[in-house]
Amino acid sequence: MPLMPKRIKHRKVQRGRIKGKATRGNRVAYGDFGLQSLEAGWITARQIEAGRVAATHFLHREGKVYIRIFPDKPVTAKPLETRMGKGKGEPEKWVAPVKPGTILFEIAGTEPDTAKMALRRIACKMPVRCRLVSRTHTTVAH
Repeated sequence: MPLMPKRIKHRKVQRGRIKGKATRGNRVAYGDFGLQSLEAGWITARQIEAGRVAATHFLHREGKVYIRIFPDKPVTAKPLETRMGKGKGEPEKWVAPVKPGTILFEIAGTEPDTAKMALRRIACKMPVRCRLVSRTHTTVAH
């Protein structure tokens, strides 16, 4: 079951644009190793779930996976073969807007090599370029 908010104030929101680098959520807080985004983009609830499943399957119930992003933005879409006009489409999916530097996932309680392999598997599922960071090295380099 993909992530989505229980209730929201507005059913449909405008697209907006993602500006600047992340100033919050850009340090490894819960685990020992993290996956940090290097570019801006939308990560869908299904992509977050795919990353979580890939990591937990690889770790064999050893260690803990922390998800640091939450899809709270609805993205609308109009049905196929619909003429222009007639208003905005219905909410189709939920996305998490991500800035460069945002920590997406963290892993704790495993060997460093195992954690890095699991995070690499998550990175393959993400639509943005990512890098592995540890508790000591969390600065954004461009």
